[in-house]
Amino acid sequence: MNRLQAAVKANNGEPLLGIAVYFYDPPFLDMAAHLGFKVMWIEMEHSFMGFSEVADLCRMAKSAGMLAMIRTANANRENVMKAAECGPDIIDVPMVETVEHVHALIESARFAPEGNRGFFSVSPSLAYSLNQDVVSAQAKVNQDLCLMVQVETAAAVDNIDALCAVPGVEIFIGPSDLSASLGVPGELSHPKVLDAARKVVAAAKKTGKLVAVGSGPVEFEFYAQLGVDVLFCGNDFSCMKIGIQSMLQQGQAAVAKAAQQLQPEGVR
Repeated sequence: MNRLQAAVKANNGEPLLGIAVYFYDPPFLDMAAHLGFKVMWIEMEHSFMGFSEVADLCRMAKSAGMLAMIRTANANRENVMKAAECGPDIIDVPMVETVEHVHALIESARFAPEGNRGFFSVSPSLAYSLNQDVVSAQAKVNQDLCLMVQVETAAAVDNIDALCAVPGVEIFIGPSDLSASLGVPGELSHPKVLDAARKVVAAAKKTGKLVAVGSGPVEFEFYAQLGVDVLFCGNDFSCMKIGIQSMLQQGQAAVAKAAQQLQPEGVR
């Protein structure tokens, strides 16, 4: 049982709630943990963070009692191996469409004999090999580390049964890219997108796989009712945008009210 599976089991059947960081902001991570988020998505596909920053965030998430998920830029061996060395609980690879893509992830992320991850003994993922046998530590990492493949194209949905047939990986639904692939870009509540999500979740559940999704508030209830295991509820940019807009609107409303009250009686 990997660490994500254990956390899901301990959550009484409810989805674990997660949030994403797209830039290096430890206070945001800390606040998210204090507020009750259980999983931190650390973004490397679209962000400018490097592996040293990501490794720091993984350590912080662990200290805060959160699971850490790294989304790599792609399934390139170097990206997957360096992500694995950062010590995350989950590695998610985007744009997976074929069984070959899945096997490439496993090959790079798992130590022998399950894969071909390079034999490196002093990374955070192995607790720097302090007071433990390296081979035993590698076997434990193989067991604990959750690997996720991101389903976000029409081709991946069409191939979902084959993807789910590969043991040792879980499923992540990417509605935004999926909507574009299905010809309805940005329409995350479009029936095509929701039907595709239903198909993916059904295939995953049939094979005993966990399912994660990154969603907007409009679709939160849909995915919760669909039975996803991890629901990512936004990111640092969306939180900043909502907060900035709210503060600005409140300030503008206060200024407008004060101006109205200060107008001469006859002008009102």
